[in-house]
Amino acid sequence: MRRGFVSSDSNPAFAILQGSNISSQIILYEVLSVGEDATYDEIRAAYKSAALNTHPDKAERPLNVQKAWKILRYPTSKAEYDKQLQSSRQSLEIIALDIQIEDMIVENSADAVELLYACGCGDYFSITSCELGDMGILVSEDGEIEVQASDSLSASIVLGCGSCSLKTRLVINKT
Repeated sequence: MRRGFVSSDSNPAFAILQGSNISSQIILYEVLSVGEDATYDEIRAAYKSAALNTHPDKAERPLNVQKAWKILRYPTSKAEYDKQLQSSRQSLEIIALDIQIEDMIVENSADAVELLYACGCGDYFSITSCELGDMGILVSEDGEIEVQASDSLSASIVLGCGSCSLKTRLVINKT
């Protein structure tokens, strides 16, 4: 088989990928101690090193190393794994808290009004008046909020912190 060509019949990586729940498994890149942008040669070198260090005579869990190698060595199965990993991360958004738009601090900049809410890490959750404008919510320079007519009574958007991984849901009541 050519390197880089993978068929579902001949590659056991597809069997491992299918029906797997990445969120409940360890990250295969971590098993091999490589970054997600690692090249084939970096993955191969890390696999060889990990295989020696997790040899059954030296360690109890060589299966994770084998599984990582089976999936990450082929570009097609690696791309599929990356896609599933990204999807898993997006679906696992854990919301720290819900906030109201009225709870946010208003700051004026040259380009737009920015609404901020302090995160526990010291940074901020933020959204600009331009982003809110795309949602039909107008914010004046003094922070007055005007909701354009809509069929929906409320809207929400998930905001990420500028520094840490926490997320908050900004709830906008359109009453």
